Amino acid sequence: MTTLRIFFVGGLISFRALFGWLSPWIYIPTMFVAPVFQVLLFAYLGRSAGVGSDAFYLVGNAVQYCAVPCVFAMANTVAGERQTQTLGIVLATPAPRLALFVGRSLPVIVNGWLVSLVCLIIGSLILGVSIPVAAWGPLVLTMAIGAASCTGLGLVAAAIGLRVRETAVLSNIVFGLLLVFSGANVAISAMPDWMAAVSAWLPLSHTITAARDLVAGATFGDVSGLVLREAGVGLLYAAVGLTALRLLETSSRRTASLERM
Repeated sequence: MTTLRIFFVGGLISFRALFGWLSPWIYIPTMFVAPVFQVLLFAYLGRSAGVGSDAFYLVGNAVQYCAVPCVFAMANTVAGERQTQTLGIVLATPAPRLALFVGRSLPVIVNGWLVSLVCLIIGSLILGVSIPVAAWGPLVLTMAIGAASCTGLGLVAAAIGLRVRETAVLSNIVFGLLLVFSGANVAISAMPDWMAAVSAWLPLSHTITAARDLVAGATFGDVSGLVLREAGVGLLYAAVGLTALRLLETSSRRTASLERM
């Protein structure tokens, strides 16, 4: 019961603290207006260049933008604690580390999924992209798995947050890498072989491909292999992130660098 309370209640309180000082007039433009403008930017660039379709850029950027809430928020769950000098108090508790950190990731996943979904809906209305009714159910599930996978990468960034001064620059770099390598705006089949190989090991690339196929009329069975690969990538990053958090926590205790800024 205590572990479940740490997982659900602790994770919710931690996520709420990230946005406790933000008014809705800051949260809404950041999470729901900015991604729509990213979709429109690349969609109109594609129109001007005569490359791709509106649906191609809509799905790619709607899915990819969940990297902002997933990576930034997950990294800041640790970096924010360091800044407020409360990280030592959190880690001094006997709370199970798996429940402590994975519980903090659950609201992040939900937020990232919601951002992508709202962006897809608004973008489709603005661009006039018709998404089959039957595709929405599989799309919702596929995008949720993509958000979870990206949050796994956020756990790795959170672990690095135990060593670096701040994680904003790192999170921006990760966002840029995903924008280039995930296939959001350039089809993976059109990438050089080395880029395509890297893409296969990054979150969101399989989700974007699966979501595009669903919008084009494929069934969930047709894309289930892609979804499973995305889940596998996410689990791999989550395992690396949790392991790194534990190792760096131990090292920080030994070197007295836990809250060194």
